[in-house]
Amino acid sequence: MILVRNVTKQFGEQIVLNGLTAEFRSGETVGLVGANGCGKTTLFRIITGELEADTGEVICSKSVKIGYLAQSLDLGTDTTLEEEVTQAFAGLYEMERRLEAMAHKMAAPDAPDSLMHDYDRIRSRFESSGGFDMQKRLGEVLGGLGFIQSDWSLPMTALSGGQRCRAALAKLLLEDQSFLLLDEPTNHLDIDAVRWLEKYLSNYRGGAIIISHDRYLLDHVVDRIVEVEGGRATGYAGGYSTYLETRANNQLTAERQFEKDQAFIAKEQAFINKHMASQRTKEAQGRRTRLERRKKAGEFVTEVARNRKGVKLNFDGVQTDGSTVLRVDDIAKAFDGREVLKCVRFQIQGQQRFGITGPNGVGKSTLLKIVMDELALDSGTFEWDTRGEVGYYAQDTGALDPKKTALECIHDICPDLNETQKRSLLGRFHFYGEDVFKTVNLLSGGERSRIRLLRLILSNPSVLVLDEPTNHLDIPSREALEEALSDFPGTLIVVSHDRYFLDQIVNHLLVLRPGGHEVFDGNYSDYVRTWESRRADTARKKAVSKDKAAQNQAATKQQNSSGSGHRKSSKYDSLSIEQIEAQILELEEKIEVLNERFGDPKIYKDPEAARSLKAELEEVKTELEEAEECWSDRADTMHS
Repeated sequence: MILVRNVTKQFGEQIVLNGLTAEFRSGETVGLVGANGCGKTTLFRIITGELEADTGEVICSKSVKIGYLAQSLDLGTDTTLEEEVTQAFAGLYEMERRLEAMAHKMAAPDAPDSLMHDYDRIRSRFESSGGFDMQKRLGEVLGGLGFIQSDWSLPMTALSGGQRCRAALAKLLLEDQSFLLLDEPTNHLDIDAVRWLEKYLSNYRGGAIIISHDRYLLDHVVDRIVEVEGGRATGYAGGYSTYLETRANNQLTAERQFEKDQAFIAKEQAFINKHMASQRTKEAQGRRTRLERRKKAGEFVTEVARNRKGVKLNFDGVQTDGSTVLRVDDIAKAFDGREVLKCVRFQIQGQQRFGITGPNGVGKSTLLKIVMDELALDSGTFEWDTRGEVGYYAQDTGALDPKKTALECIHDICPDLNETQKRSLLGRFHFYGEDVFKTVNLLSGGERSRIRLLRLILSNPSVLVLDEPTNHLDIPSREALEEALSDFPGTLIVVSHDRYFLDQIVNHLLVLRPGGHEVFDGNYSDYVRTWESRRADTARKKAVSKDKAAQNQAATKQQNSSGSGHRKSSKYDSLSIEQIEAQILELEEKIEVLNERFGDPKIYKDPEAARSLKAELEEVKTELEEAEECWSDRADTMHS
């Protein structure tokens, strides 16, 4: 549906896209990955026409309708949430108005037959486009993205930035688009809303390209990964984990081929140098010609991307043992009468890697602030092992001197290390070259987060308490953090909604819910498997119960039938066969009238009226079945 061919885009002296070529097909979901600043969003803006490529072209199928969710949004300010989101139904509302106007014209005695034909055609389009399900779809999408019914009437100006982003996503998902471009769609979504979006995208019939730091979503939703690096695009079949494995294998193959090619070139060059002015000059000249020709043809691997990892972090001073590090007993906390935490109870042993997750508003960060003595609890107790030193990373605080460089920030923690060692440590967290001399005030939010995390880890606490440490980090930075934490021998307590991060790091999980909490052994995927197994057991029990009820009902019906020797008596038994036939014709006409009433705008705009009409229709159909059964029995008797 979309072909990007040899696209180049430059901003000032920086070449962002350099001859990028990629193809995106209908019915395919693609994950677009790469480090921050590699040009992913630029590519989206070129595809939508917001930006013009310097060279190259974007070719879209004539039938493609592209919906774009940008990170920066321009939503209405004088509308309510419902009014803003239902603008997605503008085309359906227009069809609805046409149907209503046509219905009025059809009531006239001189209405042409062609009007009924046009009405049926438009009504069919309206139905196939989901016109009768608009309110249902609206409720499903807004509810799935975390809005409650009382939010619908709120003006857009009263919504938070995160809510406005979710409103934009809801509006896009309800629009009739054949291809979606989603730039960080999981931003501002809690773990429940992300899971809902995952299911929605898995069932989406159109095409989609997703830019996301949510590797769990990329693993479970996409058919293919396209990596943007060095201004070019490389495709990998499968989800994110498969992409990582394939890329690592490709890199290893490239490194081996690079070493082999360099050895061959060096050997050939040595022969050429040695024999250029000897009896074998012609042979040396021939080899030189062939070597140059092969170089120009690109037959050799001349450069290879190598992982630039710094020195391993030293955790020699971290105190570790298996004693209880933190005990929490029946903690409760409420804000303005709203209970956030209720009777939360758990304990954490030394060297455990303890994750805390759950939807927004259940008190994850509140719990950390309580045990870190930043917030008073209402009731309950908690107790730390006094022997351990606790290092705390909060979401909203960070004591970094804006005038200091990244290198100086690390020097404050490790003054005994030389500059090479400190630069190598910064390299672990993706600070390379001149980046280490940037002052804090010039760093991005993600870069400052990386500095704070590295400083905290280098302080060698025996317990690390981290509140959403992957916020503001791109995928390479998240992987660097995961690698550092995987080497940490102490106790880890981390609040996170990053499911891939939780899978990689934790071995115990506290799941907070509005109705309570539960501790699971294992990571996030272990929790999901446990939860889905429970749900499947519940569904099986319900199905068994339903089957038993149906069997009992059938047995009772059969018993009643065999006991009486004939079918249940009917009001039609006293009528003649001609009278029954007249009743059948009358009931069939009534069903036809009721079916036509479904096209009345007053009906399809009123869910309660539609339900009532459906119930009436089912009742008449049941009565028709009874009349036909009586007619059949009477006819059989007459023929016998």
